[in-house]
Amino acid sequence: MKALRNILIGALCVALLAGAGLWLARGQIALKLYRRGAEQAMAANPLASLPDGLHVGLCGSGAPLPDPHRAGPCTVVIAGQRMFVVDIGDGATRNLTLMGLPAAKAEALFLTHYHSDHIGGLGELMLQHWAGGAAQKPLDIYGPQGLESVVGGFQAAYALDRGYRIAHHGEKVVPPAGFGGTPHPFEVAPDSPDIVLIDTPDLKVTAFPVKHDPVHPAVGYKFVYKGRSLVISGDTAPSPRVEAEAKGVDLLVHEALSDRLVNLQREAAIAAHRDNIAAISHDILGYHTTPEQAADLAERAGAKYLLLNHLVPGIPIAGLEGPFLGDAARRFHGTLRLGHDGDFISMPAGGTGITRTDRLMRIR
Repeated sequence: MKALRNILIGALCVALLAGAGLWLARGQIALKLYRRGAEQAMAANPLASLPDGLHVGLCGSGAPLPDPHRAGPCTVVIAGQRMFVVDIGDGATRNLTLMGLPAAKAEALFLTHYHSDHIGGLGELMLQHWAGGAAQKPLDIYGPQGLESVVGGFQAAYALDRGYRIAHHGEKVVPPAGFGGTPHPFEVAPDSPDIVLIDTPDLKVTAFPVKHDPVHPAVGYKFVYKGRSLVISGDTAPSPRVEAEAKGVDLLVHEALSDRLVNLQREAAIAAHRDNIAAISHDILGYHTTPEQAADLAERAGAKYLLLNHLVPGIPIAGLEGPFLGDAARRFHGTLRLGHDGDFISMPAGGTGITRTDRLMRIR
């Protein structure tokens, strides 16, 4: 018994010494890991490592109401070797980089409408696209009428910063001609036919009107690449147009508002005499879609996968995800997921498979 005790004491001492050694060496270990991560980030072509197909990532699954785990609305779409961004909320550009998909790789940005939470990160995206890749031309930006004033306003706000960076880094590093964005507005009405924005043998991108009254214009987008398909609803109340566009699609990315949770917030605001917050909480119920309504729509459309994003209100704790969804899972017989930042859905060309990974978790 005494011998066994001595062995255990000795083993404990060795473990403590080893732990102390690791603690003392933690800085050197961290530096080695940092160097390895930097080398991988600088050398890797993130698009080349993906199988040919249509890939969709949530660079922001949140909305205006605060959520510590979600950036503002943003969806990244990769079709083959072409990368696009749909909406760009606060914090979304940072998430793109953390997902290993830097803004410099973006070919174009598509905006669904001009609510602040969908455009709040536009200045940062344009800046990172320019400086992060020594861009020779501005970022192409597509959106409905009104786009020029939005892009022009952000460019004006960043004009002084543009001058500082050129003076500091030089025109070779930050070419003056690559600053900002080039707006490509299109006209849309509530009954407009599909607006074709890209049409190639492999890739077609279209915009279509959605129901977000009194916000007009507001659109959703559809991507079709080598037989794989995606619809992004944008902000909308339940929309027959979204349902029609989503017929048989592989993936429907749809906004979602929990009326149950929003009403709890409204009751708290009334009790606290926060009349303005109570009024806003009431008003937003009319131009969004509940998870159950989105599930019903996806079921009728025959979509294979429903990914809910633009989640209202925020979900600060995981235990609220069930109450947020309500009985949506029982209404939709495909795959249903409540979106999280970093979700990455892959749909390889030439097949029917759909897989999900977490690029933020992988990078960390």
